[in-house]
Amino acid sequence: VGHSGAGKSTLIRCLNLLERPTSGRVFLDDTELTGLPAGELRARRQRIGMIFQHFHLLDSRTVLDTVAFPLEIRGIDKARREKRALEILDIVGLVDRAKEHPSRLSGGMKQRVGIARALSMEPKVLLMDEPFGALDALTRAHLQDELLRIIAKTGSTVVMVTHDVDEAVLLSDRIVMMTNGPAARIGQILDIDLPR
Repeated sequence: VGHSGAGKSTLIRCLNLLERPTSGRVFLDDTELTGLPAGELRARRQRIGMIFQHFHLLDSRTVLDTVAFPLEIRGIDKARREKRALEILDIVGLVDRAKEHPSRLSGGMKQRVGIARALSMEPKVLLMDEPFGALDALTRAHLQDELLRIIAKTGSTVVMVTHDVDEAVLLSDRIVMMTNGPAARIGQILDIDLPR
């Protein structure tokens, strides 16, 4: 959590090496990602899901095909990827919208499609960059509840960046308070004096 320009989005892009850190190292389990050759890094990235603030959905495909797309890239056969996509759409409450195109959905539904797409590959880590920032208050509160339910069901580790302290406290068990540069404070929720 931190104000605009504190480096939150840069940090999350460094965690999946969309941007290379200028110093330090990134580990997934016991494997250092920063030192891997490109092919091996691509394989390891398949364990990392990413949810963007602005959805980045495939409007030329149906919701089902959008959620199945990462599996298609991995070479999973059509029957298996559609089965997995339907399972995840059921988890996020959109199985009844599988044949629609994302352009016909509300903002909250589009965000759930983005979450489903990220979860389709059963990521060990889910990275979320201001996932609820563009939503109205009611949709935001509903999706925050949905996210907590989904995390409990899938067991993924989630790293989320936000400028909203209340959202960070609601959704997190550990917080990193960022300033312009290195992390200012890291710890359990109750151990950090959060600005309000």
